[in-house]
Amino acid sequence: MKLVEPILAFQSELRRIRRDLHAHPELCYEEQRTSDVVAARLAEWGIPVVRGLGRTGVVGIIQNGTSKRAIGIRADMDALPMQEVNTFEHASRHPGKMHACGHDGHTAMLLGAAHHLAHNRNFDGTVYVIFQPAEEGGAGAREMIADGLFTQFPMEAIYGMHNWPGAAAGTLSVVAGPMMASSNEFHVTVKGKGSHAAQPHKGIDPVMVAVQIAQSWQTVITRNKSPLDTAVLSITQIHAGSATNVIPDDASLVGTVRTFTTPVLDLIEQRMRDIAVHTAAAFGAEVDFHFKRNYPPLVNHARETAFAVEVMKQVVGADKVNDNVEPTMGAEDFAFFLQEKAGCYIFIGNGDGEHRDGGHGLGPCVLHNGSYDFNDNLLPIGASFWVKLAETSLPLA
Repeated sequence: MKLVEPILAFQSELRRIRRDLHAHPELCYEEQRTSDVVAARLAEWGIPVVRGLGRTGVVGIIQNGTSKRAIGIRADMDALPMQEVNTFEHASRHPGKMHACGHDGHTAMLLGAAHHLAHNRNFDGTVYVIFQPAEEGGAGAREMIADGLFTQFPMEAIYGMHNWPGAAAGTLSVVAGPMMASSNEFHVTVKGKGSHAAQPHKGIDPVMVAVQIAQSWQTVITRNKSPLDTAVLSITQIHAGSATNVIPDDASLVGTVRTFTTPVLDLIEQRMRDIAVHTAAAFGAEVDFHFKRNYPPLVNHARETAFAVEVMKQVVGADKVNDNVEPTMGAEDFAFFLQEKAGCYIFIGNGDGEHRDGGHGLGPCVLHNGSYDFNDNLLPIGASFWVKLAETSLPLA
């Protein structure tokens, strides 16, 4: 690896920052302490700071030279509403809140890059370091855009990074095109007519209607969309009734749909609606159909992805770079940025958990797990990548 030497020397401080953030997790749009820490550090290093985009977002402005060119680099800051089971020293001090997705590490890596860029400025142009709130379900990226991120801070491209458990620590991976899926949810209520379970002919059984709808929906995946288009339709909850001898008035179906393209999503939503409405009508029932589109597919731009791959190779070596990683059906609100601006989102391997301090939980070191912890060995790698990306994007004349 060709890491930036001053960042390696700064690694212990980045580790301290990361563990402090881990011990004080904040949920989406509550990241006041976190944004205070970020803003204070940036100001301490002489970086102008703008706050308030997306409520608790922070943007640092690092300039050098005379070029009008600019890029953006983003880290997410929020934690998850879940209980940490780790008991090591930097475990969460807030019950029911945990950095179980590594956003503490993402923030620390970008701070490390900001520190180096501010003190060396081996580039010509502007680097915007973007610390985003509310990635975990709050669509903080969309809110920052709505508050003028790209108009107030014009940039030609934007980049992001996420740690990836299971991939060898320090490896970097990406793929051009769809890399993460859209995230969508449905809430469907079948309205029947309750009756005594011994006299079903006097009612309209919403449970049987829900069962028919659930089974028929699977044909949307197997018979309506092309077999070459990837999609998931998962019913995760079915609720109905409260007694063994009562046919209830209604039943509900709840779940998620994931796709890599919007046209496939359009098809699935429409077919789900048609099947639910007409199946219910065939039984004399009605439905309330609600389909919510949360995050769009994350689609990496080809040119920026190819550029990022070359920078990856410079930092960690070609043998530690995978430029054709398998896309995941997980979702990420960085997708909103990529809808508005050219850019690329990459993964950095977090390992299998051997890095964790004593006192970690007995569960696996995977995302959204109470035993997870970010791998601090990645801090200089991620920060070095951001520095090299900025310097290569905005070279000195």
